[in-house]
Amino acid sequence: MIQSIRSGLLVLLLSLMAGGALEAAPREVWQDDWVADVAQKVIPSVVNIASVKTVAVEQSPYFSHPFFGEMFGNIPQEQVKRALGSGVIVSSDGYIITNDHVVAGADKVEVRLADERVLTARIIGTDPKSDVAVVKIDAKGLPAIPIGDSSRLRIGSFVLAVGNPFGLGQTVTMGIVSALGRSGLGITDYENFIQTDAAINPGNSGGALVNMKGELVGINTAILSRSGGNVGIGFAIPVDLAMSVKNSLLRYGKVVRGWLGISAQDMDPKIAKSLKMTAARGIMVSDVTKGSPAALAGIQRSDVILSVNGKPVSSPAALRFAISELPPGTRIKMAVFRSGREFIIPVTLGDLAKATATEESFLVKDNRFLAGVTAADITPALREQLNLASDLAGVIVMDVKRGSAAQGSGIQTGDIIMKLGTLNIKNLADFKKAVSALTGRRMSITIYRGGMIMSSTIIR
Repeated sequence: MIQSIRSGLLVLLLSLMAGGALEAAPREVWQDDWVADVAQKVIPSVVNIASVKTVAVEQSPYFSHPFFGEMFGNIPQEQVKRALGSGVIVSSDGYIITNDHVVAGADKVEVRLADERVLTARIIGTDPKSDVAVVKIDAKGLPAIPIGDSSRLRIGSFVLAVGNPFGLGQTVTMGIVSALGRSGLGITDYENFIQTDAAINPGNSGGALVNMKGELVGINTAILSRSGGNVGIGFAIPVDLAMSVKNSLLRYGKVVRGWLGISAQDMDPKIAKSLKMTAARGIMVSDVTKGSPAALAGIQRSDVILSVNGKPVSSPAALRFAISELPPGTRIKMAVFRSGREFIIPVTLGDLAKATATEESFLVKDNRFLAGVTAADITPALREQLNLASDLAGVIVMDVKRGSAAQGSGIQTGDIIMKLGTLNIKNLADFKKAVSALTGRRMSITIYRGGMIMSSTIIR
């Protein structure tokens, strides 16, 4: 009798927490050890990952002083950095999905299985733009996790987060899906995160977010916290995206993404009224790249994109994410509002990699501040991919050599260099001219990074 009452109270409590949504659990039977059964099912599929990488650092802070710098130059030395994270076995022959930031640049990766075996892994491929990586261990008959469908998740659904927080070993936490489609966080280039209040802490990165059927629905990747610890706001990469990246890496050796060729902006009631729409929905096309798939299909400025393949489009980020999941050559149907009516426009997607390829790049070889930087003009496709404003001028940093003067100056791949000294940079020709004019031990630089414009003075 007491056991029956306890079970009934548990059902009531969990029902209230989730707004009454208990779709993942058998409605007719709810047992106290139900969560334990799910955890026991998925734990063997989650592994601990230890990575080691060597980085170049200055030998002593004294060598950054101009006197010592002129006398000895910057004397690099190598430093070993170690990182701990988690991963998820997605195939019985040893393929594991984790986060790019767990294994990026690693010289050695070790995987500890739930049965305590430690195996060396090789990195199959990484995708910094989505923070997904795939590693492989040589083993057979591994407990691969069942793959779920993240598009079927609902706010309020129960989930478990499984990982290796703080290197403690396998840990399971429980929560709900707090929100879906989170973007604009500045964590990755392609954001469509699942937000959860299941505790995610350092070391959980790359671990599994599972539903109550024991299916993988996300890869835990980040938390929002001022203290660095869990405060109930964690983010996971949808499994649909993670598996798409994994399949692309295995098939092509890189991630291939579709390309549309537009810039767009959010809709609001004023814009909707000016376009004679009854309500603000979709996104408005602000620019169309010449010769792009969108242009060839007839997409025009001021068109309102309502949906792609029947799925509503709520923001430019959502459209960009949806297109990025589709391979080049895919034919999509876009619902468009124009001149007071709605119609369907078929579009065949292009290849983002080809569209973002620059015609010319410039490697700075002899400069006390910028040696090691490879810069290029910003192509329309790069502008679209990075969501850059149409009036943002400069050159994009395509690469920074490890241990170079540029790395010591704090320049990063993806930065937009807007100004050097007193010269505004509009294109690669301006950049070359500015670099050749730089002299002395002081340089001012203005860059755009992560949505912010930053200016600083570098002294050497």
